[in-house]
Amino acid sequence: MRFLDWVGMTELTIKRAYAPADENDGFRILVDRLWPRGMSKEREHLDLWMKQIAPSAELRKAWNHDPNRILEFAESYRRELDENPAVEELEQIIRDHPKVTLVYGARDPDVNHARLLRDYLEERMAAE
Repeated sequence: MRFLDWVGMTELTIKRAYAPADENDGFRILVDRLWPRGMSKEREHLDLWMKQIAPSAELRKAWNHDPNRILEFAESYRRELDENPAVEELEQIIRDHPKVTLVYGARDPDVNHARLLRDYLEERMAAE
């Protein structure tokens, strides 16, 4: 069974902030604590900025986007998410929209917290 089946046909995707916004993105949420460098609010076409869902500043700085430490970072970020009340708010937003795109500023499309957040949300919501 796919994630779409579990959450009533919501499609949850991730997209880099520097990629052009598209009408097919659906409800766009910036999930970074910091605004992406050089980007204007008009160009991003965001529906929401959820700073509080991003990794803590301490965790982000400790990780420093080192791909060799992604597993350690993922474990720590999941622990933060387990204690973060913003997760429930984000889950409700996902339930309320047919498509949600988590927007992030990191360079690497594979090694970033938005991918980890998406996977975390999919697992959590599938278990409901």
